[in-house]
Amino acid sequence: MAALFGNLFSGTPPTNLDAKAGMLAPCPDAPNCVNSQARDDRHRIAPIAYAGDTAAAMARLVRVIAEQPGTVLVTRRDEYVYATFQTPVMGFVDDVEFLADPPQQAIQVRSASRMGHSDFGVNRKRIEAVRVAFAAATR
Repeated sequence: MAALFGNLFSGTPPTNLDAKAGMLAPCPDAPNCVNSQARDDRHRIAPIAYAGDTAAAMARLVRVIAEQPGTVLVTRRDEYVYATFQTPVMGFVDDVEFLADPPQQAIQVRSASRMGHSDFGVNRKRIEAVRVAFAAATR
């Protein structure tokens, strides 16, 4: 479903995304971002745990996020996925990254709003919803 307000609130895509040396970009000071690699409690969220093969876990993750409403898969590599999520009414866009961390058997996550200061917990809720769907998905 296209956003009611079109691209008015979609914002500008960030230029600091992608993994660098096994790390996702840090969250800005605003509370509209969560990151499993953050050191502060306001932004920190647990990574998504998996067991077994990393490639299978990433394939399952791609299936799960593709089923989420308003999702566009932007980049998919063996151990990295970048997707955008757009809200249905206002068209706000959030940038969401997933990075496999095989030694930890985890997928590191970062979800950040492009616009505004507060997201009212939307990014945290989204990652938790993805976590639940990932755990419930057929392996």
